[in-house]
Amino acid sequence: MTHPLDALASSVAHLRALTEGLDESQYVASAHPTEWTVADTMSHLGSGAIIMKRRFDDTLAGKETPAEFNQSVWDTWNAKTPHAQVTDALVADQALLERILEMTPDERAALTFNLGPMVLDFTAAIGLRLNEHVLHTWDIEEAFDKSATLQRDAVPFLVDNLELVIKFTSKTTGSGDVLRIGTTDPQRELVLTLGKEGVTLEEGEQSDDPHHIEMPAEAFVRLLYGRLDAAHTPAAAESEHLENLRIVFPGL
Repeated sequence: MTHPLDALASSVAHLRALTEGLDESQYVASAHPTEWTVADTMSHLGSGAIIMKRRFDDTLAGKETPAEFNQSVWDTWNAKTPHAQVTDALVADQALLERILEMTPDERAALTFNLGPMVLDFTAAIGLRLNEHVLHTWDIEEAFDKSATLQRDAVPFLVDNLELVIKFTSKTTGSGDVLRIGTTDPQRELVLTLGKEGVTLEEGEQSDDPHHIEMPAEAFVRLLYGRLDAAHTPAAAESEHLENLRIVFPGL
């Protein structure tokens, strides 16, 4: 795959295949984290798709999305039955993907919108949706398969799109530690700094530093999203630093 949009399309298809194989009693099973059910997770993805599609449409039309729009969508989805949350989410997810795919090159180049203090372009927006989609699909799949891993063809895009999301997933301890991370499948060399003002992640170089940590890229992505507890840690990701890093990345 050469573009995160290809991986997003693959994840949308994977989520559909996964959820269409469930019966209604499984809609209310605990997903990951256990505070959410499968239906809750689908509602989150479905409402997010509605909101993102509206933001895209309004931005390209030169309009502001009403400030109250997001809350109105959440209220609507919170009132749905578990069955509707699951089935409607599949419809909204596909509709967002189709809207993205039909954008012309000029529309993609022109698309920018604000997300809090950040200004996102088309590629950044797709990257954020991809990260969210793949992680929450894992949340659902893990409920029924404890050995599940993140969708393999998406991992290279996810691991290269962590500098932005780390601002939301981390809680700095202010230790000042600088850890060198080497990932496999794909191979990356990264520097994780647990600074007093926040946590940063940058590209690095291969090193013999004693603080060097080796792990699969898939596991590293889950670590930064708070999804690498002891029960979901492959042997290849074990490290003396993991317990501290689980505190830094409690999940969202």
